[in-house]
Amino acid sequence: MPNLLIQNATLINEGRMYPASVWIQDDRIQAIFEGEVPESVLNQCTCLPADGKWLIPGVIDDHVHFREPGLEHKADLRTESSAAVAGGVTSFMEMPNTKPATTSIEAWEDKMQRASERAHANYAFYLGATNDNLDVLEKADFSRVCGVKVFMGSSTGNMLVDNERTLEGLFQRIPSVVAVHAESEAIIQANKAYYLANGPEVLDIHYHSLIRSAEACYASTARAVELAQRWNARLHVLHLSTEKELSLFDEGHLSGKRITAEACLLHLWFHDADYSVKGNAIKCNPSIKTLADRAALRQGVASGRVDVVATDHAPHLWAEKQGDCLTAASGAPFIQYSLPAMLDLVHRSVFTPEVLVERMCHAPARIYSVQKRGFLREGYYADLVLIDPKRTWTVQKQDILSKCGWSPLEGTTLTGSIETTWVNGRPAYQNGRIVDAVGGRALEFGS
Repeated sequence: MPNLLIQNATLINEGRMYPASVWIQDDRIQAIFEGEVPESVLNQCTCLPADGKWLIPGVIDDHVHFREPGLEHKADLRTESSAAVAGGVTSFMEMPNTKPATTSIEAWEDKMQRASERAHANYAFYLGATNDNLDVLEKADFSRVCGVKVFMGSSTGNMLVDNERTLEGLFQRIPSVVAVHAESEAIIQANKAYYLANGPEVLDIHYHSLIRSAEACYASTARAVELAQRWNARLHVLHLSTEKELSLFDEGHLSGKRITAEACLLHLWFHDADYSVKGNAIKCNPSIKTLADRAALRQGVASGRVDVVATDHAPHLWAEKQGDCLTAASGAPFIQYSLPAMLDLVHRSVFTPEVLVERMCHAPARIYSVQKRGFLREGYYADLVLIDPKRTWTVQKQDILSKCGWSPLEGTTLTGSIETTWVNGRPAYQNGRIVDAVGGRALEFGS
């Protein structure tokens, strides 16, 4: 079993950035030494000199689509969790719109079994709400289920929740996190009809952000917040994309918040002028918005109005991304490059290292009450990432581990790279390659 001392690292944890050494024994952090390491520890450990490189808790991505079961032609739990650990993500929470959708306890149990056999990272799965499965959701064991996903907008299969009585019941009766995709279907459909009638014969990618508009996002997010406030629910609004939505959320530390928000890297990195270069590669739902929206989201992340930074990792085959704004698939792979992209933004002084760790590691652990993960603390699981903050490198197609084989960041030069990712004390990614052992475990959640 591991008995490792990561020596002379720069720890970034709980608002501090400081030199220390971390002792890993078995699957846990045994001790953190800010001064000299005792001789008794040095004599029994394998020592890994960190030489001042950054050591952070493993990233917890609360928003991924790994496509298994039913869509394994584009992604599966093994390939996407490999991409995750290569990008410093040690835990993921996967969404329910697979085939079949995860709207029953049986479908959820099937995913858990698959992950136990395939996942390189720690795992959890949402249950999906429909208009008619509230009784099923109420029976869930929320010490093992991360939350309930609600699509208040277009979705896959029978997962658009547009029945007002069901929405009221979800916010009133679910004791766990209610995670919401908030876009108004009525506004989207009205916009679509308008541009089909008044636009060109073929609506290119630029129309995507006009159809899935800022107004559609704000109206639905405001409705979700209203319901959560009425019933004192634990609401987490996924992938904010507009400046206007930010007005619905409070700034500052998570303590005491019942309503929280997430931003995803696609919306923090790109804006709608990038359609002219990236085209359908950055087509996603909600859509990429304006440069002003991106600037506001970045400021929201910095101030704490946005609590979590995640990916909405949503791989499709490149062939499925072809077509116009109505026919090309929405979504993009990002999990392998989310932490490196944030490190690059830190390098450019958009965020501080402490904000990065708070939004990607600590906040997801706090919001979902993830047990013994998300922090560098004695007794916590040894989910760690060693980072070279100065290394500059370029995203290349041959290095992409997601099964779909492409990335919207191909050709992008970044500063900040992942050297080693440990999951439960064991290296999962090291020296530029995946360690073959499957080391992920089921996440556990507290009250």
